[in-house]
Amino acid sequence: MLYGRDSELTTIEQLLAHAEKGRSGVLVVVGEPGIGKTALLDHVIAGTSLRTIRGTGVEYEAELPYAGLSLLLRPALEYLDRLPDPQRQALEAAFGLAVGERSEPMFVGLAVLSLLSEYAGDGPLLCVVDDAQWLDRASNDALVFAARRLYAEGIALIFAARDDRHAFSVPGLPELRLSALRAEHASALLAGQAGELSATARYRVLAEAQGNPLALIELPVALAGERSGDTLRPGALPLTSRLQIAFHGQVTRLDERTGMLLLLAASDDSGELGILLRAGAEFGAGPTDLAAAEEASLIVVDDDRLRFRHPLIRAAVQQRAPIDRRLAAHRALAAAFDAPDHADRRAWHLAAAATGVDEPAAAALESTGERARERSGHLAAALAYEKAARLTEDVEARTRRLVLAAEAASEAGELDRARTFAERAQAGTTDDAIRARLLHVRALSDFWQGAFAGAHELLHRGAELTAVTHPERAARTLLQAMHTAWYLGEEQVRSTVRALHALDLPATASVTPVADFIIAAFPPNEDTEHPESQRPDPERPDLGDLVRVAHRTGNEELRDLLLACGVGLTLGQDVHAHDIAAMFATESRLHGGIGRLPTILFFVAEAEVFESRHTDALATASEALRIAQDSGQQQWISQFESVLAYLAGVSGDEEAAHRHADAALAGGVGSAMPAGAPWSAWALGLLDLGLGRPESALNRLERLTREPMRHHICATRSIPDLVEAAVRFGAPERAHEPLARFEQWARRADQRWADALVLRCRALLADDDAAEELWLAALARHESERRPLERARTGLLYGEWLRRMRRKTDARDRLRIALEEFDRLDVRSWADRARTELGAIGGSATPQGPRPAGVLALLTPQELQITRLAAQGLSNRDIAAQLFLSPRTVGHHLYKAYPKLGIVSRTELSAIPELAGRPG
Repeated sequence: MLYGRDSELTTIEQLLAHAEKGRSGVLVVVGEPGIGKTALLDHVIAGTSLRTIRGTGVEYEAELPYAGLSLLLRPALEYLDRLPDPQRQALEAAFGLAVGERSEPMFVGLAVLSLLSEYAGDGPLLCVVDDAQWLDRASNDALVFAARRLYAEGIALIFAARDDRHAFSVPGLPELRLSALRAEHASALLAGQAGELSATARYRVLAEAQGNPLALIELPVALAGERSGDTLRPGALPLTSRLQIAFHGQVTRLDERTGMLLLLAASDDSGELGILLRAGAEFGAGPTDLAAAEEASLIVVDDDRLRFRHPLIRAAVQQRAPIDRRLAAHRALAAAFDAPDHADRRAWHLAAAATGVDEPAAAALESTGERARERSGHLAAALAYEKAARLTEDVEARTRRLVLAAEAASEAGELDRARTFAERAQAGTTDDAIRARLLHVRALSDFWQGAFAGAHELLHRGAELTAVTHPERAARTLLQAMHTAWYLGEEQVRSTVRALHALDLPATASVTPVADFIIAAFPPNEDTEHPESQRPDPERPDLGDLVRVAHRTGNEELRDLLLACGVGLTLGQDVHAHDIAAMFATESRLHGGIGRLPTILFFVAEAEVFESRHTDALATASEALRIAQDSGQQQWISQFESVLAYLAGVSGDEEAAHRHADAALAGGVGSAMPAGAPWSAWALGLLDLGLGRPESALNRLERLTREPMRHHICATRSIPDLVEAAVRFGAPERAHEPLARFEQWARRADQRWADALVLRCRALLADDDAAEELWLAALARHESERRPLERARTGLLYGEWLRRMRRKTDARDRLRIALEEFDRLDVRSWADRARTELGAIGGSATPQGPRPAGVLALLTPQELQITRLAAQGLSNRDIAAQLFLSPRTVGHHLYKAYPKLGIVSRTELSAIPELAGRPG
């Protein structure tokens, strides 16, 4: 019977009821040891008719990637062949069922979501993970990612974990905290378990247990075994320690062979009965020796597996065993794990049995690290390499293994651990190439902790160490230094380019085309402080040519090409950048590259914003933000919140613009500027400009002309807005220097739309006698099909100028054209401004237009993505694989979209023009 958990049961029953209606949900049950988490889950499972799948994390000194996940999903593996091939292959590789390419845990998590959806079938599914704080890191990451993507699969996912945010950190997931039982419920539980206790003993147990259910059950047993004089004053020990003492007493009363079998079980997390019995045979123990432990309710044997009734029993067994017995247990287990597929467990037991340097154990652990890394179990690899290093006598081999440990820890995001390993390895080597690798590890740790200046310095030091002997490696290091420089300022960008330019790179090196492109994009001798005195512009590099050359020379390094893609945007090559980033996005979707997708989609969204494709940009940014949130990528959360702030700002939605900007600016790490700060400044400046607040707009936009922001892409693109704000505020002199920079940039960009913006700015600043020619030249250079917002804004400004010149008829025509475009784009603040101007002419204002026609305005961003793919003929499974959703979630969104579109089936989607083809 369960005591005192009515409200908690109600919460869980609601979760299950939602699952039965097709709505997925997740709940994290947290509480101290013994508080009743497992009992609550047992009660729920016993009382539900839902199909159930259950797994448990097990505390173990080794880290074996996907060990917890494979145990959880064992009943569902027969459904693997129903998954899309990349997801099936990812799970098979993760579980060691097949050899395959490395998949990141997030993609494995998507495969988990799909597999659970298939296992659920047409009915709901309850998935329970107990002791989640002990899941291996890879299983943890995959399951948490799957939990964050649940939507309409009919899956109820419940985690239970100890109340330790460091052990199982899942910010944002719903939490159910179990507290101590109230006095009346504690008394009832104690009476049901030990009704024969005297009043004195009963009082003592209640006082010591403090409402902890496990203590209420176990302390009476311990009390009965105590000798007089052995009593502990209530509160003398922490409750967990007191319970371990209680279990220690029960274990001590077992015979030696039973105790040895329990020690073997406590020393390994597999629970495989056959392995335990083979190891136990070394000590004369057999199956009959488990009976006493079962009768004492210390263990439970289910089929071929043994588990402890409570983790504190495992801890008690380990703590009571002398060191020689623990070492003997690990040696016996290493011998028992002799099959090839048990090589990793054997290696860890060999290491645990070692009492000093042990090269065979170290070599076995290094191989374990390699296998873990191949399966993206980076933390497991780091721990294996580091343990191998500690068992290694040879200095060179020890250093090599520590370097591997540092790099794997860095890949795992264990930044402090990575830095510590790197510093230990640094002390053992004078090899410049190795020192450069270690500096790179330390630089990444600094970067992800917001210490951009330190990271930048370390990367440059690493590049200097290899500049002569390994120039290609130095070049790649400097390409990474471009990222740190981007957050520090223009001078750091230029100094990094100068260092890159100084390298003697072979013409045939795969990195050379990318390096040459970066150098050409940021000429080392360019004078950005005095653009008016600049020599004739150097030849403009072409992003499309770079990608073609890179493919031809074999540089398939996505990181290099993505950097070039971002640089292409700084050069105004928006179409090329968009198409190349979209191609990378497609490849990442096909191959499970979820983690890098936010980086790619940021360039896609930027290009869509620049081309006034706001609906597309909203869909791109919304999807990328969800992925960044689900994968914990704070930099990209900040970036995409700021893009959403821009989209809200340009439409005049003040509340949404500030909400997204606040979220973007909250994303800083350490003392570093939040990644989304530049776009947020532009967003709020444009919002103020559209709402008729030029002074505020000017102040905000001027921040983008100063370090460390002024070299950013959006800082350059915002200058025409700054010029307009300065003129409207009556301070045109504040626009002169920024405009000179923009004119220099536009000359190099060599794009008609950039020329149009320069002419618009000049018209704003010109005398009336010269202005009209500039207005007309600007309008002539705006392309008829692309960037409609900028074309309409130029028309609005020209119309306003015509009205001031008292040319009402000409002004009316221009303003009406602009208003129609603003209404179509749903940029309300700009439409209101055009409407106000028309009203000022007298009797010419049109009523507020309707919301934009067509499907783009009817659907949510995710519905738009899904219906577009469905219109192309993709199945729900194919769409789910591309968008990292479950097929059921795709079906749910299509079901919601059909009524909005006035159709009843997917066959009608291809007849809707906006869905059948991508808008230009």
